[in-house]
Amino acid sequence: MRIHIATDHAGLDFSRHLMTHLTAAGHEVIDHGPQSYDELDDYPAFCINAAQAVVNDQAGNVEALGVVFGGSGNGEQMAANKVKGARAALVWNLSTARLAREHNDANVISIGARQHTVEDATAFIDAFIAEPFSGAERHARRIAQLAEYETTGRIAGKDIVA
Repeated sequence: MRIHIATDHAGLDFSRHLMTHLTAAGHEVIDHGPQSYDELDDYPAFCINAAQAVVNDQAGNVEALGVVFGGSGNGEQMAANKVKGARAALVWNLSTARLAREHNDANVISIGARQHTVEDATAFIDAFIAEPFSGAERHARRIAQLAEYETTGRIAGKDIVA
């Protein structure tokens, strides 16, 4: 599987560990930056690029997922979710990592590098990658509603107050 990663300065050391770990597990890892430490770097472009690459790969039938991380993971998740077709979930334990895929068919996860040990975060990522989407009708229906709103600003048959 192709894994796109991005971070900010808070997760730079973790990204290096992650690239080694994922490559050893047989994945193709694409690093969207940063390449060097700069405590004033701006994560949005890195995370948007990673999320866009995931969406583009999936549209081209390439099996791909994304991992973005920073100090808390919050801003990185927000940035990734600005990409049309990205479904980025903030993950903080094994359960949320698995449920992000199983229930939400998330294609990107975000992790707070300052909130977890490298070992725990690596376990979350492995769980996320390994977990398939359940395909359950209720989950597929909800994901379709999100996509519909993203495209049209509406959800058919639902009240959306603008």
